[in-house]
Amino acid sequence: MATMRDIKRRKTSIQSTQQITKAMKLVSTVKLQKARTRAEESKPYFNHMYETVSSMLGKSENITHPYLTGGDSKKKAIVTITSNRGLAGGYNSNISKLIMNSGFSKEDVIIYAVGTKGRDFLSGKGYYVKEDYSDVINSPQYSDAKTICDTIIQSFAAGEIGEIYLAYTSFKNTVSQEAKLIKLLPVEIEPKKKDSSEKSVPMNYEPNEQEALDMIIPKYITSLFFGAMVESVASENGARMQAMDSATSNAEAMIDDLSLKYNRARQGSITQELTEIIAGAEAIS
Repeated sequence: MATMRDIKRRKTSIQSTQQITKAMKLVSTVKLQKARTRAEESKPYFNHMYETVSSMLGKSENITHPYLTGGDSKKKAIVTITSNRGLAGGYNSNISKLIMNSGFSKEDVIIYAVGTKGRDFLSGKGYYVKEDYSDVINSPQYSDAKTICDTIIQSFAAGEIGEIYLAYTSFKNTVSQEAKLIKLLPVEIEPKKKDSSEKSVPMNYEPNEQEALDMIIPKYITSLFFGAMVESVASENGARMQAMDSATSNAEAMIDDLSLKYNRARQGSITQELTEIIAGAEAIS
């Protein structure tokens, strides 16, 4: 049975940990407010960008382009967005598990890591990490997304990879984040709905389809990269705030339990001392 000294030492240790989790929660809350505002302001643009490009390609017919058909390579590039810090609940592990459970052969996957947590975990599981852009997640910029996009598209155009995917955490609200794995290239064109009342208007390209898609698709993918990084930052801070809130609550419950145990041990010690005093007095008399 633990002594009063052991219980008191344990309680003090948990109280120190609780102070740390409270401070981390406050820091995450402040960061979340800024990141959430940025994510909410930029999300409509990226949604419209996705809808516009999908609609444009859906109205195009008989187009043959590498961005739409892909190459012969079986390699799959996955841009993996995680964080550089832990203590964020399942934020980082959800992305790693999503990739591991995707059904892709480990030998066919090439990781472009944004965030050290995902990089280290997947590398430890035997995945090939070709590029590391972990520094950009600290303060995502559009130029960072363009750098990543240019590098991957060059490999795609050279036939080194056949498909490009993006793994990130979508920010829904403060308490809800969803890990997603979406395909970027080859661009998948949604089939036309037969019962749609909207008139089908053919899409004309100027100067020609090849040059137009060479310019539009990279900008489209860059926009999705940047949007994913902005949402991931908000999701990370939301997940960390929740994790620290839960840790603080758990610490409070443990402190209450230890206080009860300490009081019981103290009461038992006092009772034992009184019993010994009474027994000694009776022996003398």
